Amino acid sequence: MGTGASGVATAGGPAPRALPAQIFDPLRLAAVHRTGLLDTGAEEPFDRLAQLAATLLGTPFAFVTVVDDRRSFWKSCIGVDTTDPQDRQNPVQESFCQYVIGTDAELIVADARVDPRTRDNPSIELMGVVAWAGCPVRSPDGHVLGTFCVVDTVRRDWTACDVEVLRTLSHAAAGEIALRVAVEDAQAATRRAEQATVQAVTLAHTLQESLLPTRVPQIPGVEVAARYRRGAGGGEVLGDFYDVFPSTGRSWAAVVGDVSGKGAVAAKTTALARYTLRAAAARSAVPSSNLATLNTALREWYVTDEQYLTAIYATLRPHPAGFGVRVSCGGHDPALVRRADGTVTPLGRHGLILGWLDTPHLYDQRTLLRPGDTLLLYTDGVTEARRPADREMFGPDRLREVLAATRASTAEAVATAVEEAVLTHAEGRSTDDTAIVALHVPA
Repeated sequence: MGTGASGVATAGGPAPRALPAQIFDPLRLAAVHRTGLLDTGAEEPFDRLAQLAATLLGTPFAFVTVVDDRRSFWKSCIGVDTTDPQDRQNPVQESFCQYVIGTDAELIVADARVDPRTRDNPSIELMGVVAWAGCPVRSPDGHVLGTFCVVDTVRRDWTACDVEVLRTLSHAAAGEIALRVAVEDAQAATRRAEQATVQAVTLAHTLQESLLPTRVPQIPGVEVAARYRRGAGGGEVLGDFYDVFPSTGRSWAAVVGDVSGKGAVAAKTTALARYTLRAAAARSAVPSSNLATLNTALREWYVTDEQYLTAIYATLRPHPAGFGVRVSCGGHDPALVRRADGTVTPLGRHGLILGWLDTPHLYDQRTLLRPGDTLLLYTDGVTEARRPADREMFGPDRLREVLAATRASTAEAVATAVEEAVLTHAEGRSTDDTAIVALHVPA
């Protein structure tokens, strides 16, 4: 018995379940073909994300798929030993991706053999699928291109943490696809000479914004404010980034970093850093451990084209007297703690730059934020801002003086005070990207 591409049964067996109508949506199919991923070989950005999923979740198989109306094409297939694009696919009727596309939602299956949604799928016997978990990978305009999924050959009760890791990495895969399409658009734009300069700058802004949070989440009991300012020129993506996201238990994480280089490579490294740290935070709230996970990713995935970055990672957890804080620095300037009485002290022992050695020396340092206290994270665009007349840098001492002198009593006001002091010193001329994150415990 066999089936055609439309899912209609041929003679010799029972009719299979009809494919979801969403599989054949013309707009979705156009978005799939626009990626240019079908029938292409393995690529490091997708393989590194799939390998990270298999490693973190302990599964024998992990896939990044792109699905048209005939087949589920495995852009990445960890656990399947083949490099031929023709072997990296299965008919859409045998793919679990069809259920994700049909429902426009993730699919989490502990035992596909008994789950009514999947028990008649041929891949249970053909590929030994038992447990399956996957999230949609979307185009920038929201169409489901395929899935980011992991497969186990034994029954498995997926945890909420497992699902959160998959969600994070599926967003990362979608970001890689969006970056690929954007780069191709940029290349096309450069062929239109009269528009090339304007479009390149616009693209750089778009890519940079895609690598930063769309909004800063608010931590219960803590005010959060962020500032990001692009350096002069603006024609290429640079590597400063920040992020704030939930971690294990009731804790939250805040990170600020600076990637070496600029352009597409810096953009990819920034995306790798953000999503690796988010995935690690779903399992651990220890800053040094999560920075070490990122260091391993940088060492394993940039073998021929070394990439380095500095980062500071802070974990905040509710405490009866305020918020307990742990900070680790990977080659980055320490955080600054402004107490309610105006006292300013550094927080974070200086560890090794990330991506340099296999085992970096990273340390955690603790403190307690009480009501009225503020934690400030920043990149060197703050301290290295220069005064045009004599090239004098803003410097860490001047930053501490600004924090100590400000009457600001909210996170927004603290971030604004620092940003305005830097701009005043540099006479409004930003030569480097600047990222600032202020976390304030209200009095």
